[in-house]
Order: sequence, then structure tokens, then C-alpha cells
Amino acid sequence: MATFWTVGFDADDPQRVAAFWALALGYVEEPGFDEPDSASIIDPDGRGPAIAFLKVPEGKSAKNRVHIDIRVAGPGPGGMGERARLIGQRVPELVAAGATVVREQWYGDVLGHVVMQDPEGNEFCVA
Repeated sequence: MATFWTVGFDADDPQRVAAFWALALGYVEEPGFDEPDSASIIDPDGRGPAIAFLKVPEGKSAKNRVHIDIRVAGPGPGGMGERARLIGQRVPELVAAGATVVREQWYGDVLGHVVMQDPEGNEFCVA
């Protein structure tokens, strides 16, 4: 049996960044975590880890050493062309929610993934 675990984010505005990640991942607010200095979101199906956000006084100062990859095509390698199409659909939705595009990574003539930042500058990929 796997151990339950939570991904933790430092944040300037925990509620704002939690709302972004809930939209990005299809998560929901975790009941009981609605304080201004903390927030938590959970997978409504109970499969993925919880993600907690805690207010900290300092801002982000360097590239993340760990990041989230949003796998738009689901599990497994899938077809590269279909994955590229799904990436192309998902990136504008995340930009509209407050993310920014850092760069696109191409594998030959096929879009492989897009590096992005959430509203507080945390890097992630759409792949």
C-alpha cells in the first residue's frame, strides 16, 4: 500500500495559487483549509496527492528543483501528434487563468511540451 503524501507550495497568496492549481489539475478545495495563510486542494477522485499552499514572507528566488507536469494525453506515451494538439488546447486555458508561457520544446516538427509558470512564478510543464 502506498503512503499518503502531500505536495507543498510556499506562496505569497495561498488562496490565489490554490485556485489556479485546482483549475489546472481538476482538483477541488479541501474542506477545512480556508485560512488566509494556507490552502489545500485535493483530487476529487482520491487518486492524486493533496496539494498544500502555505504563506511565506519571502518571494521565489530561483528555479524549482521539482515541478509538476500536466499530462494532457493521460497515462502512457500516446501519439505525439494528438498530444501536441491537446497541449495546444490546454496552454491558452492556463494562460487565461494566470499562467505565463516560458518556452516551447519541440521534438523535430512536433510540439513536445510547454514550460510555463503559475501566477506566482512556479515552473511547470504541459506535456
